[in-house]
Amino acid sequence: MQAKNPKDSRTILTDLVLPSETNPLNNLFGGELLARMDRAASIAARRHSRRIVVTASVNNVAFNKAIPLGSVVTVEAAVSRAFKSSMEIFIDVWVEDRESGKRSRANEAIYTFVAVDETGTPVHVPELTPETELETERYEAALRRKQLSLVLAGKMKPKDATELKALFE
Repeated sequence: MQAKNPKDSRTILTDLVLPSETNPLNNLFGGELLARMDRAASIAARRHSRRIVVTASVNNVAFNKAIPLGSVVTVEAAVSRAFKSSMEIFIDVWVEDRESGKRSRANEAIYTFVAVDETGTPVHVPELTPETELETERYEAALRRKQLSLVLAGKMKPKDATELKALFE
């Protein structure tokens, strides 16, 4: 299986915030944003693996900035690291200023997807080779996040979490 780059999975979804998608403060519902991020991440994971993919976890979501009614919202997702059958997807959410058109980061998230066959059995995915400095940072941090998750779930002994230990040495 040939390694791929994050750009091979990059997915960009752009849409408007409509009245039916807002809360009483006229800001985008968090659940609506989560759904948009899940769709973009799913497409990115599928592009990387070329397989059926399922959401394994929502590892982190940061709702940093409210997104008002009428805003143009862009969700950008790309694989940040591939493991055996799982892929970490990093998602950036941008909102455009109505008058200037300038984009600012509103939110970000990290999802994990698993590639499966038609019976739901996990299958191997291609490795990922980062190309930019940001991609490399996200790639390296993904292993620390995975090890932390495994330690917290009791699936890895803390002494075996080499990337985590390296942070404190």
